[in-house]
Amino acid sequence: MRGWMALVIALSLVPADRITGPQPTLPQSVLVIETKRGPARFMIELATTSEQHERGLMFRPRLAPDAGMLFLYETDRPHSFWMKNTLIALDILFVKADGVIARIAAGARPLSEAPIASIGPVRAVFEIPGGRAAALGIAVGDRLRHPALAK
Repeated sequence: MRGWMALVIALSLVPADRITGPQPTLPQSVLVIETKRGPARFMIELATTSEQHERGLMFRPRLAPDAGMLFLYETDRPHSFWMKNTLIALDILFVKADGVIARIAAGARPLSEAPIASIGPVRAVFEIPGGRAAALGIAVGDRLRHPALAK
C-alpha cells in the first residue's frame, strides 16, 4: 500500500502537461531479438543524441508491449541508468556492439533514482516494458538485430 501511495504522491508532483501532453517520438524502426523461443519483434524509437538519451522514456504514461527505445552510443563504455521521472516499469537490456545482450535489469521501478549499471562496457541500451523480457524468454546472450548495431 505504501508503494502505491508513494507513486500517487510522486505523480501529483509531476506537472499534468508532462504526463498527458503529446509524447515525443524519435525515428522508429523494427528491432528483432533472437531468443531460444524464436524472434521477438519490437517497434522502437532510436535515441542517438545526448538530449534524447537524457529524456528517454520519461513522463510517458504507457508503452505498448511491443515497443521500446534503443539508446545508441558511439563507443563501448559502462553506462548507468535511473528511473527518475519514468512513470512505467521497464526492463533495461545492456547490449554489446555486436548486439549481444550483456545484462538485463528486469522490472526497474518507476520514479526510482537508484542507479542501474551495465556492469561492463556496452554500446547500446534497450528499454522495453517491465516484465516483457521474461514473458518473451529474452536472456543474456540473446542477440539484437537492428541496422544501427554491428552485424
